[in-house]
Amino acid sequence: MGSGGRLLDRAAAAHGIELEYTDVFGRVHQASDAVTRALLEALGVSAVTDADLERALEAERTASASRVIDPVLVVRDDADAIALRPPSAIGGATIKLEIEWEGGELEHHWYWLPELAPWDANSGASDPAVKRLPLPALRLGYHRLRILAMRVPQLATLAEARFIVCPHRAKSVDRRRAGFGLSLYGVRSSRNWGCGDFTDLRAIVDAFAPAGAAFLGLNPLHAIANREPYNVSPYLPECAFYRNFIYLDVERVAEAAGQEIAYTSEIRAQIEALRASEFVEYERIARLKLAVLGEIFENFPASAEFEQFIEAEGSPLEDYATYCALYEHIHARDPRVWLWTDWPEPYRDPRSDAVRGFAETHRHRLRFFQFLQWQLCLQSAEAQAYAKAKGMEIGIYHDLALATDRYGCDLWANRPFYSTHCRVGAPPDDLAPHGQDWGFPPPDRDAHRRDGYRLFAQSIRRAAHAGGALRIDHVMRFFRLFWIPEAYPASEGTYVRDYASDLVGILALESVRGDFGVVGEDLGTVTGEVRAALAEAGVLGYRLLWFEKDFEGNFKPPGQYPVRALASATTHDLPTLAGFMQARDIEARQAAGLIDEDIYRSQRAAREDEVRRLHHSLETAGFAGDPLGFILATPCLLAIINYEDLSGETEQQNLPGSTWQHPNWRRKWRGTVEELAPLAERFRELVLKSGRAPIP
Repeated sequence: MGSGGRLLDRAAAAHGIELEYTDVFGRVHQASDAVTRALLEALGVSAVTDADLERALEAERTASASRVIDPVLVVRDDADAIALRPPSAIGGATIKLEIEWEGGELEHHWYWLPELAPWDANSGASDPAVKRLPLPALRLGYHRLRILAMRVPQLATLAEARFIVCPHRAKSVDRRRAGFGLSLYGVRSSRNWGCGDFTDLRAIVDAFAPAGAAFLGLNPLHAIANREPYNVSPYLPECAFYRNFIYLDVERVAEAAGQEIAYTSEIRAQIEALRASEFVEYERIARLKLAVLGEIFENFPASAEFEQFIEAEGSPLEDYATYCALYEHIHARDPRVWLWTDWPEPYRDPRSDAVRGFAETHRHRLRFFQFLQWQLCLQSAEAQAYAKAKGMEIGIYHDLALATDRYGCDLWANRPFYSTHCRVGAPPDDLAPHGQDWGFPPPDRDAHRRDGYRLFAQSIRRAAHAGGALRIDHVMRFFRLFWIPEAYPASEGTYVRDYASDLVGILALESVRGDFGVVGEDLGTVTGEVRAALAEAGVLGYRLLWFEKDFEGNFKPPGQYPVRALASATTHDLPTLAGFMQARDIEARQAAGLIDEDIYRSQRAAREDEVRRLHHSLETAGFAGDPLGFILATPCLLAIINYEDLSGETEQQNLPGSTWQHPNWRRKWRGTVEELAPLAERFRELVLKSGRAPIP
């Protein structure tokens, strides 16, 4: 490789681009020069020619050398120093370290530069131009740090940064416990309006808390567009910071307002039809709930708590409410307009005069959407408090999605924080031999870092609100994410690394402050380095029965599962236990036209072998015909039993690769919450036998 290639490699390394990776088959993939240049361009680095790269690298070197401190400093709470790069012109000066703690208190420390030791960046070598600036005893939280130099007769500020102090580990999970997993949208009951809500959760708590469940695992509750079939996935939110109002119990909102709902015959008929529907009817539920909630809001009494909520949420809630009102307004004027990218040009910029003017003239409607989020906050907090009061040690176990809809609020409001000329995906594997293209843009790691990771911290905090545990979908994202440049297929993508130490530290900080444990979904091409770093940070791994096999394809016995993990038979994207045995996922793929006859026959033959091996492993481990007992018997600290597996459902919630061809994210329970007693008793028997709950 010539000098140009080495220059490209250096530029790639400087921006976290991995020039090669190994897939699940053990094959090494090399990123082409064209892909590398395309990724650099997407990251804001001019890379058309080698001269462009040389100028970019030189500019970055110059900027780094002149930076007194980094723009954001993320340290652990036992850190005793930071790196300081004092300008050469003040080599003999006295400097002041000023920390403005989160609550506003100031702390000052003075140093004479010649007395500071050189910084040793854990490499054994030191740079005399970089100094070791001692730190005082630290406090967890988000602070400001300033460096000032004495220039007679006054102090001059040299630099300041957001200063984030994190614990080494997330909140500890240290006892073997079991939970019940469910998709809240699919819950049937005699009182809900066609999908599960927070009051249904109370009934589920009543059934499973006495049965030994330490937690209820939910699907992500993020706000989505509620448009079928393309915008109903809880894993593709239009806003990851706020929640879907369809989970509100409308009657409880009315009660809080001292009102009674005027149940016309039309409304009653709609509710009955939605309850009786085979699948969740997102659009119809959303329309009905919005209409009734709108009437309640019009007569809701003045509330200081509501005003405090709006003030505390600040600009993120203002942006979300503005987006919702704008979408509603523009779509009503032209029903053909569904996406913000098709809005009139002035409204595509959230900071434009047109958007500000709209927000002021439609302030009442913005307050309605803010009101919905306030009520969601209240009802979710009540559900968590109820679960804890009933004896659930963890309570609600929330889920944070990886993706965000490129046509949703997050992209509209926070576009600078995404690399919009790339898509996220996955490298080739058994399910997708040519790789996967998930179609949404990756985060811009440097934009988030420059901003002090504010959006990242908020995404963790809001997803975990009113919960005792948080699952991080595709947790490897904190370390590296598979990027596919615009106009390239998934097979030509490669990984781009993120600032993992910073992100994991902030995750641990939010976990400790929010009092919730963390589970990282670490499936796929996750390296040992990633798993070790997560374990060191107290993040539990994720182990699925279908994937826990030895090199010969045999299912591992329970004793070979790791302790610091959550165990489950399956997920929403994989077959249920009954569906696996009957190959219902393969039948569904064929029915949806996702596989041809040859692949169908080969997958059926492979499944027959898998089922045989599973039966053998279950019998050998002493759990013949009892895969749920097998999962609960693992040493994993947490285990989750899904509703579909407890009830014997054969159909999975999502069939990857399909949209309109399959009723994804719409399946309802076969039974209702009023009929949970037999399932709860079965759960109780399994949990008590496994030792995951104290025997009453």
